[in-house]
Amino acid sequence: MTRPPTLPRRAAGILLGCLTALGGLLYFAVVGTLLGPLLLWPRTRRHAYLALVAGARRLTGLERRRRSVFFGEVFPDRPVPDHRILRYLASRTYAGLVTGIVVSLLGFGIVLAGLLVASLARGALSWRELLTQGLLGGVLLFLDVQGLVSLEAFDARLARENFGPSERELMQQRIDELATSRAAVLQAVDSERRRIERDLHDGVQQRLVALAMLLGRARRGRAPEQADSLLEQAHRESQDVLTELREVAWRVYPTALDNLGLREALAGVSERCSIPIRMDFDLTTPLPASVETAAYFVVSEAVTNAAKHSAATEILVSVRAHGPVLVVRVEDNGVGGANPAGSGLTGLHSRVGALDGRLHVHSPSGGPTTITAELPCA
Repeated sequence: MTRPPTLPRRAAGILLGCLTALGGLLYFAVVGTLLGPLLLWPRTRRHAYLALVAGARRLTGLERRRRSVFFGEVFPDRPVPDHRILRYLASRTYAGLVTGIVVSLLGFGIVLAGLLVASLARGALSWRELLTQGLLGGVLLFLDVQGLVSLEAFDARLARENFGPSERELMQQRIDELATSRAAVLQAVDSERRRIERDLHDGVQQRLVALAMLLGRARRGRAPEQADSLLEQAHRESQDVLTELREVAWRVYPTALDNLGLREALAGVSERCSIPIRMDFDLTTPLPASVETAAYFVVSEAVTNAAKHSAATEILVSVRAHGPVLVVRVEDNGVGGANPAGSGLTGLHSRVGALDGRLHVHSPSGGPTTITAELPCA
Protein backbone atom coordinates (compact mmCIF):
# COMPACT_ATOMS: atom_id res chain seq x y z
CA MET A 1 0.00 0.00 0.00
CA THR A 2 1.15 3.55 -0.71
CA ARG A 3 1.90 5.90 2.17
CA PRO A 4 -0.88 8.35 3.07
CA PRO A 5 -0.28 11.90 1.83
CA THR A 6 1.28 14.40 4.23
CA LEU A 7 -0.65 17.33 5.68
CA PRO A 8 1.13 19.98 3.51
CA ARG A 9 0.34 17.92 0.42
CA ARG A 10 -3.33 17.65 1.34
CA ALA A 11 -3.42 21.39 2.09
CA ALA A 12 -1.97 22.10 -1.35
CA GLY A 13 -4.65 19.87 -2.87
CA ILE A 14 -7.38 21.80 -1.04
CA LEU A 15 -6.02 25.14 -2.25
CA LEU A 16 -5.77 23.83 -5.81
CA GLY A 17 -9.36 22.62 -5.51
CA CYS A 18 -10.45 26.18 -4.79
CA LEU A 19 -8.84 27.32 -8.05
CA THR A 20 -10.35 24.47 -10.09
CA ALA A 21 -13.76 25.34 -8.63
CA LEU A 22 -13.33 28.85 -10.07
CA GLY A 23 -12.63 27.20 -13.42
CA GLY A 24 -15.81 25.17 -13.11
CA LEU A 25 -17.80 28.29 -12.25
CA LEU A 26 -16.41 30.13 -15.29
CA TYR A 27 -17.15 27.13 -17.50
CA PHE A 28 -20.79 26.95 -16.46
CA ALA A 29 -21.15 30.73 -16.64
CA VAL A 30 -19.56 31.20 -20.08
CA VAL A 31 -20.10 27.92 -21.92
CA GLY A 32 -23.46 27.30 -20.26
CA THR A 33 -24.63 30.77 -21.29
CA LEU A 34 -23.48 30.30 -24.88
CA LEU A 35 -25.02 26.84 -25.20
CA GLY A 36 -28.19 27.71 -23.27
CA PRO A 37 -30.26 28.74 -26.31
CA LEU A 38 -29.08 25.67 -28.23
CA LEU A 39 -30.07 23.42 -25.32
CA LEU A 40 -33.60 24.81 -25.45
CA TRP A 41 -34.03 24.13 -29.19
CA PRO A 42 -34.91 20.44 -29.84
CA ARG A 43 -32.92 20.22 -33.10
CA THR A 44 -29.65 21.34 -31.52
CA ARG A 45 -30.22 20.11 -27.99
CA ARG A 46 -28.35 16.84 -28.34
CA HIS A 47 -25.24 18.34 -29.97
CA ALA A 48 -25.15 21.19 -27.47
CA TYR A 49 -25.51 18.75 -24.60
CA LEU A 50 -22.67 16.59 -25.92
CA ALA A 51 -20.47 19.69 -26.29
CA LEU A 52 -21.27 20.77 -22.72
CA VAL A 53 -20.49 17.29 -21.40
CA ALA A 54 -17.21 17.09 -23.37
CA GLY A 55 -15.83 20.18 -21.68
CA ALA A 56 -17.16 19.09 -18.29
CA ARG A 57 -15.46 15.72 -18.73
CA ARG A 58 -12.09 17.45 -19.24
CA LEU A 59 -12.54 19.49 -16.08
CA THR A 60 -13.64 16.37 -14.23
CA GLY A 61 -10.46 14.65 -15.43
CA LEU A 62 -8.45 17.45 -13.80
CA GLU A 63 -10.35 16.92 -10.55
CA ARG A 64 -9.65 13.22 -10.72
CA ARG A 65 -5.98 13.92 -11.28
CA ARG A 66 -5.94 16.32 -8.32
CA ARG A 67 -7.42 13.68 -6.02
CA SER A 68 -4.83 11.16 -7.20
CA VAL A 69 -1.77 13.42 -6.91
CA PHE A 70 -2.50 15.28 -3.67
CA PHE A 71 -4.67 12.78 -1.78
CA GLY A 72 -3.25 9.47 -3.00
CA GLU A 73 -6.57 8.15 -4.31
CA VAL A 74 -6.25 5.88 -7.36
CA PHE A 75 -9.63 5.19 -8.92
CA PRO A 76 -10.53 2.35 -11.31
CA ASP A 77 -10.55 3.22 -14.99
CA ARG A 78 -14.20 2.91 -15.93
CA PRO A 79 -16.61 5.05 -17.99
CA VAL A 80 -18.80 7.55 -16.15
CA PRO A 81 -22.27 8.47 -17.53
CA ASP A 82 -22.73 11.98 -18.91
CA HIS A 83 -25.35 13.03 -16.37
CA ARG A 84 -23.07 12.03 -13.51
CA ILE A 85 -20.24 14.07 -15.02
CA LEU A 86 -22.34 17.23 -15.01
CA ARG A 87 -23.75 16.54 -11.57
CA TYR A 88 -20.27 15.93 -10.14
CA LEU A 89 -18.79 19.05 -11.69
CA ALA A 90 -21.66 21.21 -10.42
CA SER A 91 -21.42 19.76 -6.90
CA ARG A 92 -17.62 20.00 -6.92
CA THR A 93 -17.76 23.63 -8.08
CA TYR A 94 -20.13 24.54 -5.27
CA ALA A 95 -18.03 22.71 -2.66
CA GLY A 96 -14.80 24.25 -3.96
CA LEU A 97 -16.22 27.78 -3.85
CA VAL A 98 -17.41 27.30 -0.27
CA THR A 99 -13.98 25.88 0.59
CA GLY A 100 -12.40 28.98 -0.93
CA ILE A 101 -14.55 31.21 1.30
CA VAL A 102 -13.57 29.20 4.39
CA VAL A 103 -9.87 29.36 3.43
CA SER A 104 -10.16 33.12 2.93
CA LEU A 105 -11.70 33.49 6.38
CA LEU A 106 -8.86 31.43 7.80
CA GLY A 107 -6.30 33.66 6.10
CA PHE A 108 -8.12 36.76 7.33
CA GLY A 109 -8.05 35.34 10.86
CA ILE A 110 -4.31 34.74 10.62
CA VAL A 111 -3.79 38.37 9.58
CA LEU A 112 -5.90 39.57 12.51
CA ALA A 113 -3.92 37.33 14.85
CA GLY A 114 -0.71 38.93 13.58
CA LEU A 115 -2.11 42.42 14.18
CA LEU A 116 -3.19 41.34 17.67
CA VAL A 117 0.31 40.12 18.50
CA ALA A 118 1.80 43.37 17.15
CA SER A 119 -0.57 45.45 19.29
CA LEU A 120 0.39 43.37 22.32
CA ALA A 121 4.09 43.95 21.61
CA ARG A 122 3.55 47.73 21.44
CA GLY A 123 1.58 47.66 24.69
CA ALA A 124 -1.52 49.05 23.04
CA LEU A 125 -3.68 46.10 24.13
CA SER A 126 -4.85 45.28 27.62
CA TRP A 127 -4.86 41.73 29.00
CA ARG A 128 -8.65 41.74 29.18
CA GLU A 129 -8.91 42.64 25.50
CA LEU A 130 -6.25 40.05 24.69
CA LEU A 131 -8.18 37.35 26.57
CA THR A 132 -11.45 38.30 24.89
CA GLN A 133 -9.91 38.42 21.41
CA GLY A 134 -7.99 35.17 21.98
CA LEU A 135 -11.09 33.30 23.14
CA LEU A 136 -13.16 34.57 20.22
CA GLY A 137 -10.35 33.81 17.76
CA GLY A 138 -9.95 30.27 19.15
CA VAL A 139 -13.65 29.51 18.67
CA LEU A 140 -13.61 30.90 15.14
CA LEU A 141 -10.42 28.97 14.35
CA PHE A 142 -12.04 25.73 15.56
CA LEU A 143 -15.15 26.33 13.45
CA ASP A 144 -13.02 27.24 10.43
CA VAL A 145 -10.83 24.12 10.68
CA GLN A 146 -13.87 21.93 11.29
CA GLY A 147 -15.49 23.40 8.21
CA LEU A 148 -12.40 22.63 6.13
CA VAL A 149 -12.32 19.03 7.39
CA SER A 150 -16.01 18.55 6.59
CA LEU A 151 -15.67 20.09 3.13
CA GLU A 152 -12.64 17.91 2.35
CA ALA A 153 -14.59 14.82 3.44
CA PHE A 154 -17.49 15.94 1.22
CA ASP A 155 -15.08 16.39 -1.70
CA ALA A 156 -13.69 12.87 -1.15
CA ARG A 157 -17.21 11.41 -0.99
CA LEU A 158 -18.14 13.11 -4.24
CA ALA A 159 -15.07 11.62 -5.92
CA ARG A 160 -15.87 8.13 -4.63
CA GLU A 161 -19.48 8.33 -5.78
CA ASN A 162 -18.41 9.48 -9.25
CA PHE A 163 -15.16 7.59 -9.90
CA GLY A 164 -15.67 4.56 -7.68
CA PRO A 165 -13.78 3.38 -4.60
CA SER A 166 -10.05 4.03 -4.39
CA GLU A 167 -7.45 1.26 -4.34
CA ARG A 168 -7.01 1.68 -0.59
CA GLU A 169 -10.74 1.27 -0.01
CA LEU A 170 -10.86 -1.72 -2.36
CA MET A 171 -8.03 -3.33 -0.41
CA GLN A 172 -9.82 -2.66 2.87
CA GLN A 173 -12.98 -4.12 1.40
CA ARG A 174 -10.99 -7.17 0.33
CA ILE A 175 -9.55 -7.53 3.85
CA ASP A 176 -13.07 -7.39 5.29
CA GLU A 177 -14.24 -10.02 2.81
CA LEU A 178 -11.33 -12.31 3.71
CA ALA A 179 -12.05 -11.88 7.42
CA THR A 180 -15.71 -12.75 6.84
CA SER A 181 -14.75 -15.71 4.65
CA ARG A 182 -12.31 -16.98 7.30
CA ALA A 183 -15.01 -16.80 9.97
CA ALA A 184 -17.43 -18.63 7.69
CA VAL A 185 -14.86 -21.36 6.99
CA LEU A 186 -14.25 -21.87 10.71
CA GLN A 187 -17.99 -22.09 11.27
CA ALA A 188 -18.32 -24.59 8.41
CA VAL A 189 -15.50 -26.71 9.86
CA ASP A 190 -17.23 -26.76 13.26
CA SER A 191 -20.49 -27.74 11.59
CA GLU A 192 -18.72 -30.56 9.73
CA ARG A 193 -17.22 -31.82 12.99
CA ARG A 194 -20.60 -31.83 14.69
CA ARG A 195 -22.15 -33.65 11.72
CA ILE A 196 -19.40 -36.30 11.75
CA GLU A 197 -19.83 -36.78 15.50
CA ARG A 198 -23.58 -37.12 15.03
CA ASP A 199 -23.14 -39.65 12.23
CA LEU A 200 -20.74 -41.73 14.31
CA HIS A 201 -22.85 -41.53 17.46
CA ASP A 202 -26.29 -42.06 15.96
CA GLY A 203 -25.27 -44.47 13.22
CA VAL A 204 -22.05 -46.43 13.57
CA GLN A 205 -22.01 -46.50 17.38
CA GLN A 206 -25.58 -47.76 17.62
CA ARG A 207 -24.92 -50.50 15.10
CA LEU A 208 -21.78 -51.56 16.98
CA VAL A 209 -23.81 -51.77 20.19
CA ALA A 210 -26.37 -53.95 18.39
CA LEU A 211 -23.54 -56.11 17.02
CA ALA A 212 -22.05 -56.55 20.49
CA MET A 213 -25.44 -57.57 21.86
CA LEU A 214 -25.92 -60.16 19.13
CA LEU A 215 -22.48 -61.62 19.77
CA GLY A 216 -23.17 -61.68 23.48
CA ARG A 217 -26.44 -63.52 22.96
CA ALA A 218 -24.74 -65.96 20.59
CA ARG A 219 -22.03 -66.68 23.18
CA ARG A 220 -24.59 -67.28 25.91
CA GLY A 221 -26.90 -69.34 23.68
CA ARG A 222 -26.94 -73.05 24.43
CA ALA A 223 -28.82 -74.26 21.37
CA PRO A 224 -26.54 -74.52 18.30
CA GLU A 225 -29.36 -73.50 15.97
CA GLN A 226 -29.98 -70.31 17.95
CA ALA A 227 -26.26 -69.51 18.08
CA ASP A 228 -25.94 -69.99 14.31
CA SER A 229 -28.92 -67.67 13.69
CA LEU A 230 -27.48 -65.03 15.99
CA LEU A 231 -24.05 -65.30 14.38
CA GLU A 232 -25.64 -64.88 10.96
CA GLN A 233 -27.44 -61.75 12.16
CA ALA A 234 -24.17 -60.48 13.65
CA HIS A 235 -22.42 -61.06 10.34
CA ARG A 236 -25.04 -59.05 8.45
CA GLU A 237 -24.88 -56.33 11.08
CA SER A 238 -21.08 -56.15 10.75
CA GLN A 239 -21.44 -55.71 6.98
CA ASP A 240 -23.96 -52.90 7.54
CA VAL A 241 -21.58 -51.26 10.00
CA LEU A 242 -18.75 -51.40 7.48
CA THR A 243 -21.00 -49.92 4.80
CA GLU A 244 -22.11 -47.07 7.04
CA LEU A 245 -18.56 -46.44 8.24
CA ARG A 246 -17.45 -46.27 4.62
CA GLU A 247 -20.21 -43.74 3.92
CA VAL A 248 -19.11 -41.58 6.84
CA ALA A 249 -15.50 -41.74 5.63
CA TRP A 250 -16.57 -40.65 2.15
CA ARG A 251 -18.48 -37.70 3.60
CA VAL A 252 -15.41 -36.65 5.60
CA TYR A 253 -12.99 -36.86 2.65
CA PRO A 254 -13.06 -39.30 -0.27
CA THR A 255 -9.69 -40.99 -0.78
CA ALA A 256 -10.62 -41.43 -4.46
CA LEU A 257 -9.89 -37.72 -4.96
CA ASP A 258 -6.22 -38.30 -4.16
CA ASN A 259 -5.90 -41.71 -5.76
CA LEU A 260 -8.14 -41.57 -8.85
CA GLY A 261 -9.17 -37.94 -9.36
CA LEU A 262 -12.38 -35.94 -9.43
CA ARG A 263 -14.12 -37.96 -12.17
CA GLU A 264 -13.89 -41.23 -10.26
CA ALA A 265 -14.84 -39.58 -6.98
CA LEU A 266 -18.00 -38.21 -8.60
CA ALA A 267 -18.65 -41.62 -10.10
CA GLY A 268 -18.69 -42.94 -6.54
CA VAL A 269 -21.31 -40.33 -5.67
CA SER A 270 -23.44 -41.57 -8.59
CA GLU A 271 -23.13 -45.21 -7.48
CA ARG A 272 -24.23 -44.45 -3.93
CA CYS A 273 -27.17 -42.24 -4.92
CA SER A 274 -30.62 -43.80 -5.08
CA ILE A 275 -31.63 -41.47 -7.97
CA PRO A 276 -30.22 -41.92 -11.49
CA ILE A 277 -27.53 -39.36 -12.25
CA ARG A 278 -26.44 -38.20 -15.72
CA MET A 279 -22.86 -36.94 -15.62
CA ASP A 280 -21.45 -34.35 -18.03
CA PHE A 281 -17.75 -34.19 -17.18
CA ASP A 282 -15.53 -32.23 -19.57
CA LEU A 283 -12.11 -31.32 -18.18
CA THR A 284 -8.85 -31.52 -20.10
CA THR A 285 -6.44 -29.94 -17.61
CA PRO A 286 -5.71 -30.90 -14.00
CA LEU A 287 -7.28 -28.81 -11.24
CA PRO A 288 -5.81 -27.54 -7.97
CA ALA A 289 -6.51 -29.89 -5.08
CA SER A 290 -8.58 -27.28 -3.22
CA VAL A 291 -10.79 -26.72 -6.29
CA GLU A 292 -11.30 -30.47 -6.79
CA THR A 293 -12.28 -30.87 -3.14
CA ALA A 294 -14.75 -27.99 -3.29
CA ALA A 295 -16.26 -29.29 -6.55
CA TYR A 296 -16.69 -32.75 -5.04
CA PHE A 297 -18.46 -31.50 -1.94
CA VAL A 298 -20.73 -29.24 -3.99
CA VAL A 299 -21.88 -32.21 -6.04
CA SER A 300 -22.07 -34.56 -3.04
CA GLU A 301 -24.11 -32.17 -0.87
CA ALA A 302 -26.42 -31.15 -3.73
CA VAL A 303 -27.06 -34.77 -4.71
CA THR A 304 -27.65 -35.77 -1.09
CA ASN A 305 -30.17 -32.95 -0.62
CA ALA A 306 -31.93 -33.88 -3.84
CA ALA A 307 -32.19 -37.53 -2.82
CA LYS A 308 -33.59 -36.61 0.62
CA HIS A 309 -35.95 -33.74 -0.07
CA SER A 310 -36.67 -33.12 -3.76
CA ALA A 311 -38.66 -36.24 -4.77
CA ALA A 312 -36.71 -36.07 -8.03
CA THR A 313 -36.45 -38.91 -10.53
CA GLU A 314 -33.30 -37.70 -12.30
CA ILE A 315 -30.26 -35.54 -11.53
CA LEU A 316 -27.97 -33.89 -14.05
CA VAL A 317 -24.40 -33.05 -12.95
CA SER A 318 -22.24 -30.88 -15.20
CA VAL A 319 -18.56 -30.16 -14.53
CA ARG A 320 -16.96 -27.93 -17.15
CA ALA A 321 -14.15 -25.40 -17.36
CA HIS A 322 -14.94 -21.97 -18.77
CA GLY A 323 -11.58 -20.29 -19.12
CA PRO A 324 -9.96 -20.00 -15.67
CA VAL A 325 -13.24 -20.82 -13.91
CA LEU A 326 -14.61 -24.27 -13.11
CA VAL A 327 -18.42 -24.32 -13.33
CA VAL A 328 -20.16 -27.09 -11.40
CA ARG A 329 -23.91 -27.38 -12.04
CA VAL A 330 -26.32 -29.79 -10.35
CA GLU A 331 -29.94 -29.83 -11.52
CA ASP A 332 -32.79 -32.09 -10.44
CA ASN A 333 -36.38 -32.38 -11.65
CA GLY A 334 -37.86 -32.39 -8.16
CA VAL A 335 -40.39 -30.21 -6.40
CA GLY A 336 -38.00 -27.30 -5.70
CA GLY A 337 -38.31 -25.00 -2.73
CA ALA A 338 -34.75 -25.51 -1.48
CA ASN A 339 -33.81 -23.10 1.30
CA PRO A 340 -30.50 -21.30 0.52
CA ALA A 341 -30.17 -20.49 4.23
CA GLY A 342 -30.25 -24.17 5.22
CA SER A 343 -27.26 -25.68 6.99
CA GLY A 344 -26.12 -27.73 3.99
CA LEU A 345 -26.25 -24.92 1.43
CA THR A 346 -24.80 -22.44 3.92
CA GLY A 347 -21.82 -24.74 4.35
CA LEU A 348 -21.42 -24.89 0.57
CA HIS A 349 -21.54 -21.08 0.38
CA SER A 350 -18.72 -20.91 2.92
CA ARG A 351 -16.66 -23.58 1.19
CA VAL A 352 -17.03 -21.94 -2.24
CA GLY A 353 -16.54 -18.43 -0.85
CA ALA A 354 -13.25 -19.49 0.75
CA LEU A 355 -11.90 -19.96 -2.80
CA ASP A 356 -13.29 -16.60 -3.99
CA GLY A 357 -15.99 -18.48 -5.83
CA ARG A 358 -19.73 -17.90 -6.13
CA LEU A 359 -22.63 -20.23 -5.43
CA HIS A 360 -26.04 -19.69 -7.03
CA VAL A 361 -29.17 -21.52 -5.89
CA HIS A 362 -32.30 -21.38 -8.05
CA SER A 363 -35.12 -23.45 -6.63
CA PRO A 364 -38.60 -22.10 -7.34
CA SER A 365 -41.61 -23.86 -5.87
CA GLY A 366 -42.49 -26.70 -8.20
CA GLY A 367 -38.90 -27.07 -9.41
CA PRO A 368 -36.52 -27.62 -10.91
CA THR A 369 -33.66 -26.93 -8.48
CA THR A 370 -30.37 -25.77 -9.97
CA ILE A 371 -27.21 -25.26 -7.90
CA THR A 372 -24.30 -23.64 -9.74
CA ALA A 373 -20.83 -23.14 -8.29
CA GLU A 374 -18.19 -20.98 -10.02
CA LEU A 375 -14.71 -21.83 -8.74
CA PRO A 376 -11.63 -19.86 -9.89
CA CYS A 377 -8.79 -22.19 -10.81
CA ALA A 378 -6.00 -19.57 -11.00
